[in-house]
Amino acid sequence: MEIRRDNKFFTFFKRFGLYILGGFIIVAVIVTATVAGVLANRGGEQEPVVDVTTEPISFGLPMNDAVIIRDYSDELLQYNETMAKYQSHCAVDLTSEDPTVMAVADGTVVDVDYRYLYGNIVTIEHKDGFVSVYSSLDSNLEVGEGDSVVKGQKIGTISTSAANEATYGAHLELTLYQNDEKVDPNSFISLQSK
Repeated sequence: MEIRRDNKFFTFFKRFGLYILGGFIIVAVIVTATVAGVLANRGGEQEPVVDVTTEPISFGLPMNDAVIIRDYSDELLQYNETMAKYQSHCAVDLTSEDPTVMAVADGTVVDVDYRYLYGNIVTIEHKDGFVSVYSSLDSNLEVGEGDSVVKGQKIGTISTSAANEATYGAHLELTLYQNDEKVDPNSFISLQSK
């Protein structure tokens, strides 16, 4: 009489094999979902692709022989004589004997407007996320919405059209944005060294 001995491995696998296989499938599904979630989240946080072959933006002066009459100040309050109150001034006010106002860089005119407090306004969009805004201009503008401009091109002349700064005389209020945030024009344009 022959005694049959079952292999312990096969006996164990017959008893618990389905449980083991189910466990492997559950772990595989969890790992796959976790990896997919991490990759999806990482994809949403990636920086936008920037073309590094282009030349960086080069700024020029908005006026010839200009003098700053009110400088940029986002932290210290400045007294506005016209409005008779202290306020931040996130722009630079310039004046000159030459009233010509020029584009500070190549770009496209995206808006031409008039607002009582700021006067006649020209907004130019540049590359690298920059936008320049020229306020207190005369109504005889040299550019219109949709026009392409080059650095140094005349866009208008200074005036007293800005009601909130009427006591400062004919001047330009230059505001500069980078990626939709106001920035100090002095950081990009040599306004102080004329």
